[in-house]
Amino acid sequence: QVQLQESGPGLVKPSQTLSLTCTVSGSSITTSYYAWSWVRQPPGKGLGWMGLIAYDGSTYYNPSLKGRTSISRDTSKNQFSLQLSAVTPEDTAVYYCAGRNGLRIGVDQRWSEYDYWGQGTQVTVSS
Repeated sequence: QVQLQESGPGLVKPSQTLSLTCTVSGSSITTSYYAWSWVRQPPGKGLGWMGLIAYDGSTYYNPSLKGRTSISRDTSKNQFSLQLSAVTPEDTAVYYCAGRNGLRIGVDQRWSEYDYWGQGTQVTVSS
């Protein structure tokens, strides 16, 4: 059984960097041809794709985040991480990590095609 678990601070101050980690159990993040994404849902809005790291370590980002996003991985711990810099209150959201077989890059995501989801973690940006 594959499980994903997000971890990180629930409160971040404006202009700081938000850092979250997703720990994957039951499957390796290097399994061909899986892609591991970060997705967020602001209050009252739908899901939004932020970016992904693929099984081979390649990364892809939502250009609307204007270069503020970085996704990395630690294969020894079977984890992948998100860093979002220069946060503002508009970055307040529930953040999810998710995995699917095959790459689908861009904001036009098909959420039903994702195989695995974390339970989500609330991150609030406030001073």
